[in-house]
Amino acid sequence: MERRKKKKRQWSKEEIRALRQHLNLTQMKLADELGTRQQTISEWEKGLYRPRGASATLLNIIAERSGFTYKAEEKHDESN
Repeated sequence: MERRKKKKRQWSKEEIRALRQHLNLTQMKLADELGTRQQTISEWEKGLYRPRGASATLLNIIAERSGFTYKAEEKHDESN
């Protein structure tokens, strides 16, 4: 069975901050909404780490439902 390549979005630090500001949320409130720590949001916005897995998926859903226009980088994932 051949596996299809899935496109995954990679959020940049600028896009994460822009989404948070678009939602008019503090880092703490966004962390509460995502079920993570404020420090994690801070690290994403500083570019130390990028959201992945469920966190990235939630950011995508939140962005789409809030009408946030973004161009997150696309990454091809051949493992799924």
